[in-house]
This record gives sequence, C-alpha cells and structure tokens, in this order.
Amino acid sequence: MDDNYKYSSLTEKIIKAFYSVYNKMGYGFLEKVYENSMVIELKKMELDVSTQLSIPVFYDGIEVGHYFADLVVNEQVIVELKASESLCEEHEAQLLNYLRATEKEVGLLLNFGVEPEIKRKVFSNDRKNQIKS
Repeated sequence: MDDNYKYSSLTEKIIKAFYSVYNKMGYGFLEKVYENSMVIELKKMELDVSTQLSIPVFYDGIEVGHYFADLVVNEQVIVELKASESLCEEHEAQLLNYLRATEKEVGLLLNFGVEPEIKRKVFSNDRKNQIKS
C-alpha cells in the first residue's frame, strides 16, 4: 500500500465532516468554534475524537516543549484546524512537526477560510526512524 493513501477511508470521512461544518457555519468564526463543531460532526459519524492532544517535543532526549494537536481521530489521524484567509507554509510545517513528533503518520490541515482548503500530509514512521538514526 502506498503511504500516501494510508487511512484514506478515515480521511475521507474527516473531510466530509469538514465540508458539512463549513457549509453550515461559513467563514469568520474562531478556530475553537470550528473545533467544537468538528467534534460534534465526527462523533455523529461514530468516530473517536480527542481534542488538544499534548505532543511533547524533545531535543537530544530532553523535553523542550509541547505542541497541542487540535484533533486526533481514531488515534490515527492528526487534524489541525485553521480559520485564516488562506493556508501558508508555516501551517503545513506545523502539521509536519506534529507528525514528526508522534507515531501518527497521517495529518489533515483544514482551513475554514474565505474558501475551504484542505492539505493532506504523510510522514511515515520508517522515515522518522531514519532521521533518528
């Protein structure tokens, strides 16, 4: 299986929930409003959702900080939500860092901007192990 399609059926459901929330709520709310709405929509789909998952970051084996992932769905996909005019490279780098710092391999970046935007990122654990070696 190609890593780019890992958890594709799950990411399709998450994207469906995203469009449902976007179509009902539109643009202009704070990220927290969209986060709460996404949790409701994902739970309606009978998916397991964790919010604000703490992700420790290490340097030379020493914890140097924490990230907080907006959503983790079915303990498999990290979902980072944005409510900005458009996505930028920094948003994508943030999601990749979440993937790099965890055992999660698939992430979605969802922007509730003027136009809805979606980015899917994959960072395989095999690749992470090569970096750590």
